[in-house]
Amino acid sequence: MRFRLSASVGAGLLLAAAVLVPASPAAAAPTFKVPFPCGQSWSGQTRTNHSPAYAVDFNRTDDQGDPVVASAPGTVDVVADLGGSSYGKYVRINHGSGYTTYYAHLNSFNTAVGRTVGYGTVIGYVGTTGGSTGPHLHYEQRLNGSDIQVRFNGTLALYWGTRTYTSDNACSGGGTGSGTVNTAGSPLTVRSGPGTGYSSVGTVADGAGVTIYCQTTGTTVTGTYGTSNIWDRIGTGRFISDAYVLTGYDGFIPGVPRC
Repeated sequence: MRFRLSASVGAGLLLAAAVLVPASPAAAAPTFKVPFPCGQSWSGQTRTNHSPAYAVDFNRTDDQGDPVVASAPGTVDVVADLGGSSYGKYVRINHGSGYTTYYAHLNSFNTAVGRTVGYGTVIGYVGTTGGSTGPHLHYEQRLNGSDIQVRFNGTLALYWGTRTYTSDNACSGGGTGSGTVNTAGSPLTVRSGPGTGYSSVGTVADGAGVTIYCQTTGTTVTGTYGTSNIWDRIGTGRFISDAYVLTGYDGFIPGVPRC
C-alpha cells in the first residue's frame, strides 16, 4: 500500500525543512604554548587524582620565583589570592570563544585585571601558595568553564604521566618583555639613555612591574642581580639598568628587540 501526503502536509514539511539551521561549528582553539619563557624545559605531570583531572603540574630544579608567561594572547580577567587553600595566588586569562587558562600557586603577580597579554608576557612567578606542598605551577586549559585536555602547539599533553616540555613561547621575536624592579628598598633611577651618564628623568618604585620594549648595552652596573651592561627601555626616552630588574633571564630576553 502506498501513502500519499496531502498538499498541505507536504508544504508543512517543506517549510519545516527550510527553517532548519545546522549547528555552528565550534570555534578553533588558540595555539597554546608552554607557559614559560622561550627555550626553557620543564617537567609536566598529569595524574588521574588531580583536581581538575586534566590540569598539568610543572616543575624544574630551584623553580621558586621563576617567571610564568601567558600561553596565548588574551585579556587577564582574574588576579586573585585565595590564601592558604585551593589555588592560592592565581591568574586567569580569557582567550575568547570560551577558552581560558589558569596559572595557580603563584608566589607573586606581574599583571592586573584588564591587561592585554601576548605570547611570552610575564604574568607572575612560580610559588607554593594555596593548597601546595612545594613550588610548582598548576596550569589548566578550559572551554566554557570546563577543564579540557591540555595541548601545546596543537599536540596533546601526555595523559597520564610525566613528560619534559620545551617552550617555544615568543621565540620568534618582535615582542615586549616584562620584569619586576628589585632595589631592596630605594626607588630606581630612570635615565634618558642607556647609562649612568644620562640625565635622570624620574624613578620607578621598588617592586613595580615594568614593560620592556627593547634592550641595549650601555654603562656597566652592579645591582641586585649581579653586574650587567644591559639596559631596558621602559618608555620613550626612559631606560633602567637590567641589573635591578627580575626578568627570568641572566642576559637579553628572547623575543625582545634590541634598541
